[in-house]
Amino acid sequence: MSTATTTAFKPKLWTPGDWNAFFGFGTNILVNMLVLTGLLRFVIKMPDSIVFGRILPALGLMMCLSTLYYAWLAYRLAVKTGRSDVCALPSGVSVPHMFVVTFVIMLPITLKTNDPIKGWEAGLVWVFFQSFILMIGGFVAPYVRKITPRAALLGTLAGVSITFISMRPALEMFMTPQIGLVCFAIILVSWFGGVKYPMGIPAGLVAIAVGMLIAWGSNLFGLNIGGMSGAKVSEALSSFGFSVPLPAVGHVFSGFEYLGVILVTAIPFGIYDLVEAMDNVESAEAAGDHFPTTRVLTADGIVSLIGCLMGNPFINAVYIGHPGWKAMGGRIGYSAATGLMVIVLSWFGVISLMLAVIPVVAISPILLYIGMLIGAQAFQTTPAKHAPAIVLALTPHLAGWATTLLNGALGAAGLGFAAVHAPEFVGKMAAQGVLYHGLEIMGGGAILAGLVLGAIGVCVIEREFTKAAAFSLAGAVLTYFGFMHGEAVGVGGGFGVTPGVAFAYLVVAAFLFALSKQPAVVEAPMKVAVPAE
Repeated sequence: MSTATTTAFKPKLWTPGDWNAFFGFGTNILVNMLVLTGLLRFVIKMPDSIVFGRILPALGLMMCLSTLYYAWLAYRLAVKTGRSDVCALPSGVSVPHMFVVTFVIMLPITLKTNDPIKGWEAGLVWVFFQSFILMIGGFVAPYVRKITPRAALLGTLAGVSITFISMRPALEMFMTPQIGLVCFAIILVSWFGGVKYPMGIPAGLVAIAVGMLIAWGSNLFGLNIGGMSGAKVSEALSSFGFSVPLPAVGHVFSGFEYLGVILVTAIPFGIYDLVEAMDNVESAEAAGDHFPTTRVLTADGIVSLIGCLMGNPFINAVYIGHPGWKAMGGRIGYSAATGLMVIVLSWFGVISLMLAVIPVVAISPILLYIGMLIGAQAFQTTPAKHAPAIVLALTPHLAGWATTLLNGALGAAGLGFAAVHAPEFVGKMAAQGVLYHGLEIMGGGAILAGLVLGAIGVCVIEREFTKAAAFSLAGAVLTYFGFMHGEAVGVGGGFGVTPGVAFAYLVVAAFLFALSKQPAVVEAPMKVAVPAE
């Protein structure tokens, strides 16, 4: 095609296939927004005035800017190449990080301070740093990706998914099984079993509709399964209004007092964002659409920063699935239309009404599915021999989750920090088989602890003892400076909280480095244990 022809080419902003992609992708975004709002209201106990008046309007602005930008990038690519089949990159709130910032950052700080506003402010700071990591990450990500084993990155993410993402919704499902288990089955057979519902209706939408039918239908028999009521709908209608995003810079800076806790997760998950974004851009290129990685990463960082400064504690990300939306017929318009839809949902209070008519337990199976998917990904996309290292990366998260439950139970019993940490009480718990001190140390900074332990495990399996020693040395440094295995991280003066653990990592590093200098050890063939039949 000549240059003149290419320059004169004007791609269509809307095609018939954009309808299919819009309804599919729009439903995906809607479900994520319902889940996110439910997390804020029912887990963090955030006041509705903050959820609907500050957070959702800011989130809507961020997502609208993101989807419009990627529609514009697709338009430019179509003009440049003279092709009419260019599909915009899908984007929205990062689903894994939606749970991470809720359960790992906002919830612990909310419980500690008994103030959800403090949790919100900590979430804003988390996004603030994540945004800058994304913006500069185009230069750093390839190197980090090169030196860190995938099993370590995905293993620690799997730990978060199994504990802080999957367990709570799973428990909620069994507390209201009439809705939870039925909706879970609807999702399971479609998203894992490949079953298609009539007229191509998305499984998530079917599950929500069935959950609503059971919940509202049960009211006719006086059972009130799911807690739905006309009073809640009336309340939601009364708060129906128009809210625009307002600057929240003061709240951002107020959250800096929790910087130590925040950096422990912001850094590794910022790295994960970079890797995920690069993977998704590569996936789009394999489908025929080449988008510049640096621009994509920078855009994610900029729109996330704008959203953060306006009060949104959730990061933006390029979604996986570009080839699917393209195969469905999506081009440029579906992305822009989704952005406009999000503005309507978030600025006009529509989400509040939806939550008044949709039982939260109908959404819980979707969260469990996400956790299952992320956990399975760690094993499915890494070599089978790395499975032990993934399990190793999971263990700090199990300890961290157990610590969170114990702290909540002990706090409900009226026991403060000093009483719980008294040697006599710790000894009594140990006598009952509850190694509270061990859980607290191992689970401190679980994201980084899982990453380091998983990386050491992979390097040992691959007999790369020098690299294993380097990761162990990093573990010693991170532990000493309070980023992992230290319950006082971010509380003030977190250095040397667990010097014994830091010293142990240092000894392990020396041991592994010494092994690397023994050719007979390094070159010896590795024996793989085979289970007896």
